[in-house]
Amino acid sequence: MTPYRTELDRFAIVLMLVLCSIWGGQQVVVKLGNAGISPLWQSGLRSLGATALVWLWAQARGVRLWQSDATLWPGLVAGALFAAEFALIFKALEFTSASRGVIFLYTAPFFVALGAVWLLPQESMRRAQWIGMALAFAGILVLFGENLLRPSGTAWIGDLMMLFAAAFWAATTLVVKATPLSRASPEKTLLYQLGVSAAILPALSILFGEPGVYAPTPLVWASLAFQIVVIASSSYLTWFWLVRHYPATRLSSFSFLTPVMGVLAGVVLLGEPLTAAVLIALATVGCGIWIANRPAPKQAPEGDAAAEHDRREAGPKVH
Repeated sequence: MTPYRTELDRFAIVLMLVLCSIWGGQQVVVKLGNAGISPLWQSGLRSLGATALVWLWAQARGVRLWQSDATLWPGLVAGALFAAEFALIFKALEFTSASRGVIFLYTAPFFVALGAVWLLPQESMRRAQWIGMALAFAGILVLFGENLLRPSGTAWIGDLMMLFAAAFWAATTLVVKATPLSRASPEKTLLYQLGVSAAILPALSILFGEPGVYAPTPLVWASLAFQIVVIASSSYLTWFWLVRHYPATRLSSFSFLTPVMGVLAGVVLLGEPLTAAVLIALATVGCGIWIANRPAPKQAPEGDAAAEHDRREAGPKVH
């Protein structure tokens, strides 16, 4: 069993870089899928397919899913929050642009940090960590901030939805960390969320009158398959494994890299220009994450500190 760690080691950092790269490209993949499947219906299909895949994975590994472990109610709450988050994200994009919305969505790490003050006191952040997160967020503003100055019309509705989505994202992380879900397997934790959202999101799609699958093509199906296998199954399983073994506040700070990785994915996959703003944002976010994840300064043991105090009080020895 992997022990709990209070700081991120190299393995966790590498995993977070991989996850941020995957999540950064998610918007491109979802956009491809939206060309043939309406947003909420697509998200529901993704959750449904990932539920089946994660369940098969758990069975193959012999993971126990049905034992009584006090996770039912926290799991249902986490599932409802997960569904609400994605419903808000997909609907928000009808009112606001992705480049505006990303600014509000990636306030989530601040919500995690604020919630940790009360729910996870052992993970409360030092001043330097707050400064690091603020610097990382400034990097996002460097890249996307100009979009806030453009005429918005009804964009504020989508912006507000994105802000609530960020709060739900953070709340999901806090529920997982602060309840018996923290002791559950990553598979069980994820299945609660996928299963509940697989039931809620298609119902919301019907409620909003979405057409569902309206223009299927091989590319649309490939996009959905990638979301099911890579994003909703593999990457989320990895994320909840990390949340179980590392501090949520330190992990969340890495999510600031995700929108920058998304822009880089556009450069690589869509041939978009690599601008100075992208490089400045990457450097700023990287510096912020480094500051936020620096180890806490080691304090001398009480005995050593007292001895040092006595030596200073005594002054220099005279021979």
